[in-house]
Amino acid sequence: MLEFGRDRWRRWRRLGAVVVPTLLLLGCAGDQSVLLPPQASEGEIAPRVSTLQRASASEHQRLLSAFGGEYRAPKARAQLDEVVQRLAKAGDGQIGSYEITILNSPAVNAFALPNGRLYVTRGLLALANDTAEIASVLAHEIAHVTAQHAVERAERELESALVSQVVAQVLNDPQQGAAVSAVSKLSLAKFSRQQELDADQISVRNIARAGYDPYGAGRFLAALGRNTAFRNSGQNQSADDKRLDMLSSHPQTPERIAAVTAAARQIGAPGIGERDAGRWLAAIDGLAYGDEPRDGVVRGRRYVNSALRIGFTAPEGFSLEAARDMVIGVSANGSQALRFDSVTLKADQTLQSYVAAGWIEGVETTAIEPLDIAGQPGVIAVGKGTDWTFRLAAVQAGNRVYRFILAAKGGGDPERPMRALMASFRVLSPEEAQAVRPITVRIVTAAAGDTPATMAARMAEQERAQELFMVLNGIERGGALVPGQRYKIVAE
Repeated sequence: MLEFGRDRWRRWRRLGAVVVPTLLLLGCAGDQSVLLPPQASEGEIAPRVSTLQRASASEHQRLLSAFGGEYRAPKARAQLDEVVQRLAKAGDGQIGSYEITILNSPAVNAFALPNGRLYVTRGLLALANDTAEIASVLAHEIAHVTAQHAVERAERELESALVSQVVAQVLNDPQQGAAVSAVSKLSLAKFSRQQELDADQISVRNIARAGYDPYGAGRFLAALGRNTAFRNSGQNQSADDKRLDMLSSHPQTPERIAAVTAAARQIGAPGIGERDAGRWLAAIDGLAYGDEPRDGVVRGRRYVNSALRIGFTAPEGFSLEAARDMVIGVSANGSQALRFDSVTLKADQTLQSYVAAGWIEGVETTAIEPLDIAGQPGVIAVGKGTDWTFRLAAVQAGNRVYRFILAAKGGGDPERPMRALMASFRVLSPEEAQAVRPITVRIVTAAAGDTPATMAARMAEQERAQELFMVLNGIERGGALVPGQRYKIVAE
């Protein structure tokens, strides 16, 4: 979730501008591209937990809806299934049959429900660099189940109720549900600090028994820390800020890296076990990365939605983050915030009457000015809250209204950036909308003379492309590429 300080976030939320988590959706070319309904699994999910087992099918369906559906990635799914089978075989009956679901989200996270269902996001799959790293993630989540961390009665009932409550809110009242979805979804994966550290220890032993490199756990945790620091630094945040990824619900990365490295050393020296990078990279080649045009994509300060056929550019200095039917943004110093979404007018409403009625709770709307915006009827208005000054804008297309909120802390009036924002708003032609392509993970081979900078040049749509390339490939600052070795880039 894009944050701009705990106190500022609370005020912004009270004013009705709901910020949603970075759960972005779908899409790429090839065979890693399709939303699909959940498929019936063969075999029994283990271990059985009677209080949750009866509701598991319906809760699973609701979870899919809340997280944007299941993401179909046959090659990656086959690799995940193979890892779990190897873990089960090495577990001497302690690990049963698990159902793996790839969630259609670019957030980096994984979790297990007490009934044995495992969930990993496509964002996590893109961050892993070899089979040992992904094995460590799955073994960690399985360890929560086999160690019965989530099966204590109070926790189990709380989580079951939480899934039903959260998903019902998200589905029945999407706007209101979004206000609680970030915290609530995060709670699904939250265990105590000691339980997380215990699961780490169990996972290191289990992946080693299954023939994987036990040091893979430390490598993935290091990648996780670099990824979070990269995203936070790009939004004027420290690496300690909590976000909707694995660091939000797990102990701090350095502590975990030290613990899993010590556990791996007890097993053997580095170089033991499988860490098949080529096999894993081949499995995620073509995986969707980040946003998808149907639900809106962010390219720097530019936002384009091919389904709505609209686009706009945020004011200078803003960072944008997209979710389904919504965009949020914040200025570099945190003094201004932006939100975009859309609603449908009632039959008896005009655009002016809708804006005059106000759509931010507790904010009085005044100075409503009609104007033409990209050939569509629109209005700009002023709103005043306790601590924030607002510029509101709305553009009507048929019975749909596109809404913009630009908020400035204190007495500053964000009129100029709002007018610039409206000047950038445009309706896309069918050809332009169709031309918007999703970003995908592409696996390329380094040639002699290639450097992180030359690889980053192939990622033109990405901000801070060289840093991102190094994060995705686990390359330390100053690290060199190996000719003939395969690396991840992200590109259309």
